[in-house]
Amino acid sequence: MKPIVKAGIGIAFVGALAAAVFVGGALQTRAPQVDYVSIKGEHTSQAAMQGKVVLVNFWATSCSGCVAEMPKLVDTWGKYHSQGFETVAVAMSYDEPNYVAAFTNAKQLPFFVALDSSGDLAKQFGEVTMTPTSFLIDKHGHIVQRYLGEPDIGQLQALIEQKLKEA
Repeated sequence: MKPIVKAGIGIAFVGALAAAVFVGGALQTRAPQVDYVSIKGEHTSQAAMQGKVVLVNFWATSCSGCVAEMPKLVDTWGKYHSQGFETVAVAMSYDEPNYVAAFTNAKQLPFFVALDSSGDLAKQFGEVTMTPTSFLIDKHGHIVQRYLGEPDIGQLQALIEQKLKEA
């Protein structure tokens, strides 16, 4: 076989592999198996949410985009929670716990609000540094979409609906 044909076959194989992994505009990777600790000291984990569609949102009280998107995330949680949807809002390591608690109470956030005091959660999700950054995780623990900045809420909700319908 000619070297050019071998190279073409190799490129085609890599392309097919990439297409198999890259679905719906997002890389299909496993979500990190992390533990979350809430501002109230409660514990949960990614493993405990297996079988649910989960939005993990990295945010900060000092981030104007994060503050602006929170009411939309609350509405989204309210719309889909009873169908198996969860939200975990992860406050960045530089956010003061008392600011996070005050914001959570003032806005009556109904979902799990975690503190990433050590920055370990942000590292495990791929060195998250920008806020807001969100990850939509399917029932099988795969990251199906990553959002940098505030997501298009209509597109996010459509994807949540799609993932909730999947087995």
